[in-house]
Amino acid sequence: MKNIKRNLRKIALICLMGSFFLISFDSIAQRGHNGGNGIRGGAKSRPAVNRPANQSRPAVNRSTTRPGSNGSGTKINRPSNTSNTNINNRKANINNNTTRNSGNRNTNISGNTVNRNRNNVNIDRSRNTNINIYNNRNTVVRRNTVVVYNRPPYRYGGYRYNTFHPYYFHPYHPFYYGPVWHPWGFFVATLAVTAIVISVESTQYHYDQGVWYAPSNGGYTAVPAPVGGTVNNIPSGAETVNTGTVNNYYYGGTYYEKDGSSYKVVPPTAGTVVDNLPEGGEEVTIGDVKYVKFGETYYQPVQVDGKSKYEVVLVEEDK
Repeated sequence: MKNIKRNLRKIALICLMGSFFLISFDSIAQRGHNGGNGIRGGAKSRPAVNRPANQSRPAVNRSTTRPGSNGSGTKINRPSNTSNTNINNRKANINNNTTRNSGNRNTNISGNTVNRNRNNVNIDRSRNTNINIYNNRNTVVRRNTVVVYNRPPYRYGGYRYNTFHPYYFHPYHPFYYGPVWHPWGFFVATLAVTAIVISVESTQYHYDQGVWYAPSNGGYTAVPAPVGGTVNNIPSGAETVNTGTVNNYYYGGTYYEKDGSSYKVVPPTAGTVVDNLPEGGEEVTIGDVKYVKFGETYYQPVQVDGKSKYEVVLVEEDK
């Protein structure tokens, strides 16, 4: 009897274990059938939605308009290639301007250094401008009536060249009067604000720091100072020279005499000795003598007290 009960218990236990095994296997099979996602029984698929065949989404224009940056909602049209084109054009213009400017600097500026603080004056070294109409006889030497020449003149080509001092050759080295001084024929597009207008014999000139200008070809050309032109001030670097009668004030090839509180332009006086000559002179050889010529005025190289100087020559026709 005991054996029967024991066997029945075994059978019941085996049946219970078999049922549990079958249930576990069925659960595993169902999970595999639903996709095997391992998420609480597997993922469920959405039911299919049928769309009409001719239905399409509205087109959205994203390249042509954009809301305004100020929040107003204003649409701004932006062409696709405009910005790149403008940038390229700006770069091209910058390169072109740089090239032109550097070319102008190398071509137009030489000799005297240009003062770039004077309104960026545009300067051309061309000397083709006819300046003879502005001479006003200021390059014609006036005779010294006080001193008598004690030396025989140098004669050549039908002319007499009178000087007080013997000829002493030394090379012509133009004196540098500073960046604001310019020789005759020097062209500027604009003048500094310090320039003043002076009328001499119905002709208008512009004077600025020792240089006289006349209107020319859309700008101004440095010209010989007109005799009779009067200014209130002359440059502080003017040299005092003795003509034998009165003192003259000499600066950059121009002679001034004191006239009350002003200074008046006068012709050079024969026999006047100056320390330096400015740029713009021309060395000319006459016979055995080499002079420096400014306009119609001849300067002879001389030596005074051991220093190289220049004397204004009196030129006369040899009759």
